[in-house]
Amino acid sequence: MSDTNTRTPVLFIHGLWLHASSWGPWMDLFRGAGYEPVAPGWPGEATTVADSRANPEHVANKGLNELVSFFTAIANELPAAPILIGHSFGGLIAEKLIGEGIGRAAVAIDPAQIKGVLALPLAQLRATLPVLGNPLNINKAVALKKSDFRFAFGNAIPENESDMLFDRWTIPSPARPLFEAALANFSTHAPSKVNTDNGTRGPLLLISGTEDHTVPDATTQATFKLYRNSIAVTELKQFEGRGHSLTIDHGWPEVAQAVLSWLKDKGF
Repeated sequence: MSDTNTRTPVLFIHGLWLHASSWGPWMDLFRGAGYEPVAPGWPGEATTVADSRANPEHVANKGLNELVSFFTAIANELPAAPILIGHSFGGLIAEKLIGEGIGRAAVAIDPAQIKGVLALPLAQLRATLPVLGNPLNINKAVALKKSDFRFAFGNAIPENESDMLFDRWTIPSPARPLFEAALANFSTHAPSKVNTDNGTRGPLLLISGTEDHTVPDATTQATFKLYRNSIAVTELKQFEGRGHSLTIDHGWPEVAQAVLSWLKDKGF
């Protein structure tokens, strides 16, 4: 599979507060496994972490509908239907796309809650408080403090590693998607609504970390249950003792290898 035109594309979609380049190690691994990965930033996101931090206004006020349209266009421009791999809000976006028949398979890692999920553990409320605590944030791009990142992402790893990841990968992100997800169950046409009943879509793997504060395991389990009416393949894999940083911390290879094994098992 040396010809990139014959490789299966993999579209990586990051979530809030992480730069697209945080997928770099995953891209190297997947490229070595014979895939052709791409990891675009969100609309307005600069190509480097430093530039993204210096220009937060470029990503401000981006909502889920705009993000979904943006990644739909990218998926449709690829030479073949891609495998979708998303983390956090990127996982929600991957669910939205596969639910509409875009992509051949999807993996949603610690995916942000979709419409219909009622579970809202206290840890999740605390993790999102820096944004949702101020309604005026909705039109802004918000940056986490190091202590916020420690609670929301790095609670299951040593503090020095959490601080290192914060310094290396974090960027300001639009607050609007968080508000949209938080209010979804009060809105008929919520942007976070996913077609969970689609029985003709490709297979979907949901992944959770049992110590995740931002998207607790209970939230991902509740998401999984919403797919019960679909005959399409939907599976859930839980990683014990892992937090929201599981795609970027020292244990990321275990998660990535599990994804590769799942894709191989499904014929991709």
